[in-house]
Amino acid sequence: MEKALLSPINDFVFKKVFSENTAVLEDFLKAVLDLPAEEYRGLTIVDPNLSREFLEDKQGILDVKINTATGKVIAVEVQVRPQKSMWNRMLFYTSKMVVEQVKSGFQYDKINRAVSILITDFEMVQENRVYHNRFRLYDEKTGARYPDSLEINILELPKAHRADGTHLGNWLQFFKARTEEEFMSVSQTSPAINEAWGVIKVLSGDEQARAIAEAREKARMDYDSFLADARSEGLEEGMGKGIIKVARNLLQEKAPVELIAKATGLTLEEIRRLADSPPKIVRF
Repeated sequence: MEKALLSPINDFVFKKVFSENTAVLEDFLKAVLDLPAEEYRGLTIVDPNLSREFLEDKQGILDVKINTATGKVIAVEVQVRPQKSMWNRMLFYTSKMVVEQVKSGFQYDKINRAVSILITDFEMVQENRVYHNRFRLYDEKTGARYPDSLEINILELPKAHRADGTHLGNWLQFFKARTEEEFMSVSQTSPAINEAWGVIKVLSGDEQARAIAEAREKARMDYDSFLADARSEGLEEGMGKGIIKVARNLLQEKAPVELIAKATGLTLEEIRRLADSPPKIVRF
């Protein structure tokens, strides 16, 4: 029996498609953003971990993080399950990309725009049926825009019901595709999407890549299950225990600490402490 194709919105697959194929990444970014063409000359993919000033600061890990030719910072992330804190999380991540540019002796006029792109497999913006919402700082009364600062783009896959003839619409159909027929159809719309489809085919046939992608999907589902159980108990303590259990399970599976941090919300230091301390055994 032929194995199912891997999904482009699996975080492991997403990173493989975009962080290792600059031409594909550039094509996608151009479909989403309105930056000048020269910004895309020499895109640099950088460490996706957001810096922390203090040990107790919350760890931030993005799927793909990019610097443009003039130093603008772009982050792309995929989220497949709704979270109540998603709006604040995106604000935190985008603001952090501004703050981490500031070094000792830094001049404020050197701060570059921080741009986030969030692809969701759920509806997040309730005010309209548009699949691409771009949020910037502006005066609500006059419409005056705060110059070159924060920008958050939300792309909602459920609202992209069918191809609308736009290049961005075609990209969203690529993210929604699950069958070879769907991938083949959308891959004919552009060379870049066709190249991305080629990566999906290779990864889907690679046993090691498939194992990693499936392990990450299982980790996410386990995490969702633990959170659901904890919420049903209505106890903050239950939430904490569920998260700790997920982290310990992932550690046993030799998952990278960065992945565990993203799945659980724990800091890297907290995860390392868990790795160094064996679980307590309760005897009856």
